[in-house]
Amino acid sequence: MKKLKLFLLFFAATTVFTACDNEENNEVSKPTAENVEIGTANNKRALIGRDFHFNADVTAGDKIADVQLKILPKSGETYKKDWKLELKWSEYIGTKNTNVHKHFTIPADAPEGKFDFYFIVLDQNGSQLEIKEEITILDPANMPADPLIGRDMISRNDDLIYYMETWVEPELIFKKNDLLTAHAQVSQIMGDGILYSVLIKKSLNYHPESIDNLDLKKVIVISKVEHKDLAPASKIATLQKINEVWGGESISIGADKDAIATPTIADKSWQSGQYNWVILYKNTTYNLSVYKSMPITINF
Repeated sequence: MKKLKLFLLFFAATTVFTACDNEENNEVSKPTAENVEIGTANNKRALIGRDFHFNADVTAGDKIADVQLKILPKSGETYKKDWKLELKWSEYIGTKNTNVHKHFTIPADAPEGKFDFYFIVLDQNGSQLEIKEEITILDPANMPADPLIGRDMISRNDDLIYYMETWVEPELIFKKNDLLTAHAQVSQIMGDGILYSVLIKKSLNYHPESIDNLDLKKVIVISKVEHKDLAPASKIATLQKINEVWGGESISIGADKDAIATPTIADKSWQSGQYNWVILYKNTTYNLSVYKSMPITINF
């Protein structure tokens, strides 16, 4: 009788353990996200009528069923009007690992204020990832500084000039020992800031959109300029004054070192192929970033 009781007790314990083990094995894996950036340089700020940057590296538990982004009114906040923004991107459906990198314009009818920002990934296994953050929507007219890159131009041997805003074909080609002069201007600035003008090989598939993400081992620096304690933009908005702040810099194609005296080796080495000329500016006083990019070709 004692043996029977011991057997039944052992059987019951084994059954419970097996059930718990099966339950654990049946748990589904949820999607995860890394390198999340909400706004340029992850500043969690959006400007009405301007481009908004979002980035996330997503890994699904099984496969992605849907990707959603929402900007919704925040409880306890008051706004001038009812407004919300909801977006979906179907191109990620069915993928396992993907980079969700999006740019979209904050509509002109968006009110200023603090909002709840949601990034949602639905998985085909029924699980879900939801990231919730607070963002601030602002009118650029009410910003203390509103950096704009303009009057940017590039020339070869001081004779052929192309403006980033209006450049079209024919292809801009530089050869070994050509002098590349790149001039970038940033207006509507004040306080402290820093600007980089760099060349990046397209083959690196590296596209920094802020100085915070700038890897100096992967870029050939044409110029680096910093400013301190600048007066408000309204006081420096003449072309003459802007030129005093930002001057054109040159680099010889094939130079042993770039503008910050770093050897042009490894990812920075000169090669034939497609490059991007990239201008990156950050106002460190107000945590504002802007960038622009223009393609060129080097025939080394």
